[in-house]
Amino acid sequence: QVQLVESGGGLVQPGGSLSLSCAASGSAIRSVAVNWYRQAPGKSREWVATIHNDGRSFYADAARGRLTISRDNAKNTVYLRIGSLKPEDTGVYYCNLPTGTWGQGTQVTVSS
Repeated sequence: QVQLVESGGGLVQPGGSLSLSCAASGSAIRSVAVNWYRQAPGKSREWVATIHNDGRSFYADAARGRLTISRDNAKNTVYLRIGSLKPEDTGVYYCNLPTGTWGQGTQVTVSS
């Protein structure tokens, strides 16, 4: 019953930053965890970050230290900020709920 829409991706040079958004509609997400995943070309989808309803956050080793996940329950939105972008960060970024709901994804391309 929840729909998720990602936005904020684009083409950025190495060393830059992006802030991705995951906007939920149809139901409040204040009481549930939200995950971010990404899928690089030719690779399997991999987990990136999680934020729980109490604000606890967890990050994958591949980008730990360059990620910040946050949520604004008043806007029913979760964010993922990626700093010091590297070419290996390129891929489609998805948000999802533990119930199995996925957004359509937003493309991030890191290239000079």
